[in-house]
Amino acid sequence: MLPALGEGYARTAYPVISYILSGFSNIIPFALGDLFIALSIGGMIAYPFYVRIRLKLSWKKILRRDVEYLLWIYVWFYLAWGLNYSQKNFYERTGIPYTAYTPEIFNEFVDNYISKLNESYVPVNRIDKEVIREEAVRQYNLISDTLGIHRPPHSRPRVKTMMFTPLISMVGVTGSMGPFFCEFTLNGDLLPPQYPATYTHELAHLLGITSEAEANFYAYQVCTRSVNKEIRFSGYFSILGHVLANARQLMTEEEYKKLFGSIRPEIIELARKDQEYWMAKYNPLIGDIQDWIYDLYLKGNKIESGRKNYSEVIGLLISYNEWKKESNK
Repeated sequence: MLPALGEGYARTAYPVISYILSGFSNIIPFALGDLFIALSIGGMIAYPFYVRIRLKLSWKKILRRDVEYLLWIYVWFYLAWGLNYSQKNFYERTGIPYTAYTPEIFNEFVDNYISKLNESYVPVNRIDKEVIREEAVRQYNLISDTLGIHRPPHSRPRVKTMMFTPLISMVGVTGSMGPFFCEFTLNGDLLPPQYPATYTHELAHLLGITSEAEANFYAYQVCTRSVNKEIRFSGYFSILGHVLANARQLMTEEEYKKLFGSIRPEIIELARKDQEYWMAKYNPLIGDIQDWIYDLYLKGNKIESGRKNYSEVIGLLISYNEWKKESNK
């Protein structure tokens, strides 16, 4: 698709489409997209045998009908949400210039981040989903104009629980965007500290954001600006793994150990328990297959870095912080 067409869709058509589709899906208490995909897969498997045995159709005609159905799904996907992949990226939408990593800039960012992470720590043993929804909508409305993201189409977006949570947990997926009905879903196994950041991440996708790094960025901005302590900590905690992964590559062993040692023990323990929790549910074979498929999907939709795109949130945050510093001079 031409970039201009994709941008026009993202700016003008998608807000209307998402308003209509999400308004409809909000009425339904379960994940319509999950059911649609499950029925489609089941139908694609069962249909050829049924019509071959009962209707005596030729394999050529059966194959043609299957291909036609897949084409309709393809068109539906892109018209309902997928054309957002052709919109301008974060830097182009906001006018914020990209800032290249330097040791000084990265170290300053990390020191500031760890300080705020430690300061924000609170035990999160339970969550109030209504408060999270209200805060997410309020904060996205506040940052919409300055940070290049749509406002929520409805004041009370309805998040759905993934229909096949046990299977989804086997591949380590915590949430998803349902493009066919403009709905977003969360894994039913989510732990309380993860819920706010995952909620706001998937809501960013509903607002037209296709990049995983950008969705992480917006989730971080929304959560860390919240007056609610649990939501704020969830935002800082959500990028800890990405910060440490970048630090591993950019710092010496001694610098990394010093950085790691500056994190509150309670936070390290929380991260360890979270990892153990998800690894107990993870199936390496199914997870590897899902990772490979999703990597191909992202690269096929102009996310050249594939699954590595998640960690690129650090570059967005550094660029945003440097831009803010320059703006405040």
